[in-house]
Amino acid sequence: MNSRNLDRRAFLEYSLKYSALLPGALPLTGALGSLASRSRRLGRILVVVELNGGNDGLSTVVPFRDEGYAKNRPTLRIAEKDLLKLDGELGLHPSLRSFAALHERSELAVVQGVGYPEPNFSHEVSLDTWHTARLDRAGRLGLGWLGRALDETEHAGETSRAPRAILAGPHALPRALRARKSPVATVPSIDAYLEAGEIASDALLQTGTESEASEHVRRVLLDARATAKSLASVKPGKSAKPYPAAPLGTELKLIAQLIRADLDTSVFYAIQNGYDSHSLQDPGQGSRLQVLGDALLAFLDEMREAGRASSVLVLVWSEFGRRVQENASRGTDHGTAGPVFLAGAPVRAGVYGQTPSLTDLDDGNLKMTVDFRRVYASVLRDWMGLDAQTVLDSALEPLPLIRS
Repeated sequence: MNSRNLDRRAFLEYSLKYSALLPGALPLTGALGSLASRSRRLGRILVVVELNGGNDGLSTVVPFRDEGYAKNRPTLRIAEKDLLKLDGELGLHPSLRSFAALHERSELAVVQGVGYPEPNFSHEVSLDTWHTARLDRAGRLGLGWLGRALDETEHAGETSRAPRAILAGPHALPRALRARKSPVATVPSIDAYLEAGEIASDALLQTGTESEASEHVRRVLLDARATAKSLASVKPGKSAKPYPAAPLGTELKLIAQLIRADLDTSVFYAIQNGYDSHSLQDPGQGSRLQVLGDALLAFLDEMREAGRASSVLVLVWSEFGRRVQENASRGTDHGTAGPVFLAGAPVRAGVYGQTPSLTDLDDGNLKMTVDFRRVYASVLRDWMGLDAQTVLDSALEPLPLIRS
């Protein structure tokens, strides 16, 4: 379709086709407000990396001193001499040398035993639980915890049309970013967004309608055009360590470019797939963890080079861990608790939470020691400057994970 010859119906259809690239969470009524939250006034940015599929936490942060480790992992056990030691009891997977480097730089916080009460072993249910920070079925189908957080921020006039949150890469929008009022965009690539901006410019020339829906689309197109213009002038930055040639590397490199564009966006989201390791877990998990660590280190190095190190925080999580005992296929099945990571200059480095016992189990699974909502509460209160209890509808105590 030639966007220079759009009639009213075609204009709306064509705009909806590209809505995944645009800030499409805007309401159909009401004026756009600029989200002037404390986090945006301070220029703070949250980058979330989701490890989709259920990462095996016991092979990521290994409790090598626990007698249950060797007993339950006869083939998947990692020798103590190969681990990257965090302390006298825990070691990182050998592929996580970049995480070890962040640990040495005091830019890595490891939270052990993270999960939620009465865990569910379904990917869908567990993802929805983490995405919404809701334990009830109705709540799990509602707005995301980040979407609610952005909706809670203060409206103070229409000074910016940039999306408040951006999902990088060709993924479906995660429920965590679903908001009632705050615009959210999916950016598969810079080129795709630039193309959307060109389409927006052409389509705006053809908009002569005055309906409520067309006015909404007009605002979305204006946002896309303005954002695309900002991106067009930004060149890729430099990192002391190259990004890995893998989807997550591409997505974090894209996020770095978007941050360098000064879009006034406060939340970015990336997804690394492939962690559902029911069989032949090694060496696949190690390869994915290496991509994760190398991509994150390259990203944080670029933020340091750009003078943004103190204003960027990274949260890394997976929907559940794996069972303690390996299965007959040299893999691991769906489990419960696992580690969560925060990375970047703003973190209070160290290991938090109690490492679950591998001998005192709940039907073969780890007993949760830290509710994941406590990690969210830390991010909301100490990074985004929000009332965590209001956003999460929970009074769980935040952890001291972030520097004041």
